[in-house]
Amino acid sequence: MIVRLTAALLAVAAGATAVALAVLLLHGTPGPASAAPAALPVASAPTPPSATRFPAPPANAVVFSRENGADALALAVVARGAGVLVQASVVGPQGTGVRGLSVTLGAHRASACGAGCYRATLPLRSAIDVHIGTAHWLVRLPAPWPPRDASALVARATNVWRSLRTLTFYDRLASDPTHVVVSTWRAVAPDRLAYRIKGGYAAVIVGGRRWDRAPGGRWIESAQTVRLRQPVPVWQSATDAHVVGATATTWHITFFDPRTPAWFAISVDKRTLRTLDLRMTTTAHFMHERYGPFDAPLRVTPPT
Repeated sequence: MIVRLTAALLAVAAGATAVALAVLLLHGTPGPASAAPAALPVASAPTPPSATRFPAPPANAVVFSRENGADALALAVVARGAGVLVQASVVGPQGTGVRGLSVTLGAHRASACGAGCYRATLPLRSAIDVHIGTAHWLVRLPAPWPPRDASALVARATNVWRSLRTLTFYDRLASDPTHVVVSTWRAVAPDRLAYRIKGGYAAVIVGGRRWDRAPGGRWIESAQTVRLRQPVPVWQSATDAHVVGATATTWHITFFDPRTPAWFAISVDKRTLRTLDLRMTTTAHFMHERYGPFDAPLRVTPPT
């Protein structure tokens, strides 16, 4: 089960670096209250986004996304005759669109189209220059244009995720350029999961029980309040999926998940349809995951 990304960020001291434990919530593994000592600072929870305040892409768009400081920045490009409609979306740390920005798309000053929404109609070019304040982002469009629809590929990749018996993966999650957590994960179907945060917490989850350990501490057993199903993908739904690039062995696909909501970019193996690499951009969550090995001999058992 994947929980929504409106949970609070818990900042924990890891030497001189503060890290965000929201990665635990992304994978549906909320820990017991004892895992969060009262002395540690807690960041305020992002405001739950609403349909009227979150600058989702227009229908049938090809989407791109990236981190821009503490903001999530995305670009949506829709074919319009011989040209393209371009929308820049800027989402702040509280989950709402950022208003009042100076945005240039190509050589055109963008017009506001709502909170965090900026649009312009441009002639079709091989790349789009995006300027937001002092930030510059060059987005290269796939050729040929428009790119291939990838809805069926994402659906098949989702089914492959759910058919896996075991999975190991690496995760890097940031809430801004200075708050970053790095972790490794092991998942065993149907309901076993273990993670270890670099310089931080660790946990083992087996069915309805879990064991958590603070840095330098001992394992503490408790009930697992959310029954997991593993392995499962991070995304909950997918719209505007397109193949934006390819190699001899992989497809590079981007899409928008309106249920989270978040933008995704994934690399999928052409032969197995396994997801090899994933980047997610959303409210104060900038995530990069690398996957594998798949279905390797792997056990997740209670710690001793």
